[in-house]
Amino acid sequence: MSNGWPKKPGRKATPPIRSNEVRGAKYLRNILELLKGLRSHEDGPNRLLHYDEYAAYVLLYFFTPVLTSLRGIQQVSEFEVVRRKLGLPRFSLGSFSEASRVFDPTLLQPIIESLVGQLTPLQGNPRLGALDLALTAVDGTLLHALPKMLWALWLSPEQRAAKMHLEFDILKGVPAHATVTEGNGNERRVLHDHVTAGKLYVVDAGYVDYGLAAAILEARSSFVMRLRDNTAYEVLETRPLTPAAERAGVRRDLVIRLGGAHTPDLHEHRLRLVELHVPAPAPRPGLHPKWKADRKTKLVRAQNSEHTLLLLTDLLGLEADLIAEIYRSRWQIEIFFRWFKKVLHAEHLLSTCQNGVTLVAYCALIASLLVTLWTGRKPTKRTYELICFYFLGWIGEDELVAHLEKLEPAEL
Repeated sequence: MSNGWPKKPGRKATPPIRSNEVRGAKYLRNILELLKGLRSHEDGPNRLLHYDEYAAYVLLYFFTPVLTSLRGIQQVSEFEVVRRKLGLPRFSLGSFSEASRVFDPTLLQPIIESLVGQLTPLQGNPRLGALDLALTAVDGTLLHALPKMLWALWLSPEQRAAKMHLEFDILKGVPAHATVTEGNGNERRVLHDHVTAGKLYVVDAGYVDYGLAAAILEARSSFVMRLRDNTAYEVLETRPLTPAAERAGVRRDLVIRLGGAHTPDLHEHRLRLVELHVPAPAPRPGLHPKWKADRKTKLVRAQNSEHTLLLLTDLLGLEADLIAEIYRSRWQIEIFFRWFKKVLHAEHLLSTCQNGVTLVAYCALIASLLVTLWTGRKPTKRTYELICFYFLGWIGEDELVAHLEKLEPAEL
């Protein structure tokens, strides 16, 4: 019965997915070989959805653009063509939710490491490739969370988030290791717990911690770390600048002793401080500068203004301009975060528990590695779209290969 008021438009129902929209399922068959070792984990006579099947469905989600939700994945499990070509079972929303809480995400890490091991370094600065240490950028990024996700502590009960702490292989252009915590998860503590030998960790000012730096040195690794502007240090030696260092923007090259007697972790080490000037980019016509408060340095400056970076490292023998190049290469992890969240849409919630969010994040890293492995290039939006079209059966293999052949060689 109408009350005279106009009826408000309701939310449009999501159209059902048709079986011919997931024709590319057969191309994921080889991925199942990677997942076989997961089958026995938390297995039992009553389990209908096994670990390898769960991971396969999440990977299918990342490579099938018509799948945008958990309900969509569940609907696809009803298609006979998917079950026949992939050997995957039907599942209920309840079984998927239960699986996301019991499967151990760390079992996916060996798969990630195996894929990273199959990749070769991208073309780039040969001086970076000649380093004896694995060039590794480390940083964290926030992932979307809902107020009901009580574990995802961040700013307030209404503003919640998870945080992915990522180690990124710069030379190969791929993720290498990840940990998911609540939004307030301490980045320095997470890295401290995962420091290994043979790496050159490249980190921003958020990782400044004398104990962490000492742990990296004790593990027989090295670091290039951005210092805060108010850091106390004692100059032991001032090194002359080469023409290459001056062209790279190096203003000073110092050997220093960091901190004082109250900070014994690094005080006894001779360290290197490279002062790097970063010029302002050319102004774009019609655009006014935006002001930004830097939470790490506590300074307010125009986003596009010139500024100075203080780079701390234990590598006393490298050229100063190479130290600057190593730190600039850290930007690759920021580009990956944008790909991860804006192109792959990996922060879309398929689970609300911490274990489930970690599982989905790890599967997204595997999807990213597979794109690089299949194409021999860093993942881009256009290439990813064409791979998805190929999986959907919308384009043929010859069309995908033709696109890849037109691409420039992969570079840092």
